[in-house]
Amino acid sequence: MEKTTTPGALPPALPEPSGLDTAIRVAQRMLADYGNTSGYDIYAYAQAHGGLAEALRILLRALDSEPVTRSGKLNDLGERCPAAHPEDPTPCSGPPTVTVLDAKNAGADGCQHHAARMLASLNGGRVYGLPHATPGTAIRVFKAAASIRPFCWVDGPRTRDEQLSRDEVRARGEQR
Repeated sequence: MEKTTTPGALPPALPEPSGLDTAIRVAQRMLADYGNTSGYDIYAYAQAHGGLAEALRILLRALDSEPVTRSGKLNDLGERCPAAHPEDPTPCSGPPTVTVLDAKNAGADGCQHHAARMLASLNGGRVYGLPHATPGTAIRVFKAAASIRPFCWVDGPRTRDEQLSRDEVRARGEQR
């Protein structure tokens, strides 16, 4: 840095970090914060997923590449909501409109589709509409979750109550 002889003059401005520098800093922070995920709750996983997605998005932008979905097409939202499980291949149904909380009050905002899937996979979960959501959104998500099996994107036989949707468990109990 050059010294200036003009009294009160500001030093020369530092150059703006490149997109690649930013992506590297975000990735380093993500690894420091979430490198060891043992013992984390669902909210920490959602935060880690969101941070990882953002780091990759910045990296791809720095390399002049566009993020694509599994289908090879750009997602309308540019990303999936925090309630989307990393192994769930389905796209978002729209912007986040609800917050899903688990039994320990950790939560994530999500679109109606992924929020219902997350709620169906939680024991003691609750759903609340975000301030900008249409009235009744949380109720629709709650009702939809009752008919969805936990971790519905996982294939395999399901015979135990905890593997079935709440509606299936209720119907099974009424048949007995």
